[in-house]
Amino acid sequence: MSTENHVHVHEHENCAVPGERKSHHSDKTKSNLVSRLNRIEGQIRGVKGLIEKDTYCDDVLNQISSIQSALNGVSKLLLEHHMKSCVIERLQEGDEDVITELLTTVNKLMK
Repeated sequence: MSTENHVHVHEHENCAVPGERKSHHSDKTKSNLVSRLNRIEGQIRGVKGLIEKDTYCDDVLNQISSIQSALNGVSKLLLEHHMKSCVIERLQEGDEDVITELLTTVNKLMK
């Protein structure tokens, strides 16, 4: 499948395909998210290395805090995209269950 067709399919996918829900992020959004997650993955490997080297705990904790902030950034991007696309689409289709689903997810994110 060519990239052009792949993008076309994603732009018109429904968030609530019966039996299977998928997001429809643009290639730019996907690339941004993957890039952020790759950096976070590297940070986690770095923290493992710090622990293996018996690095001072406060320094390790500061690195972990940085990772948590980075993950929060990914969550905020995904949440924004979800609300501006899937949530709106499902509400327009009369599916109000999406609000309960969203509130459950937000509560988990805010723990």
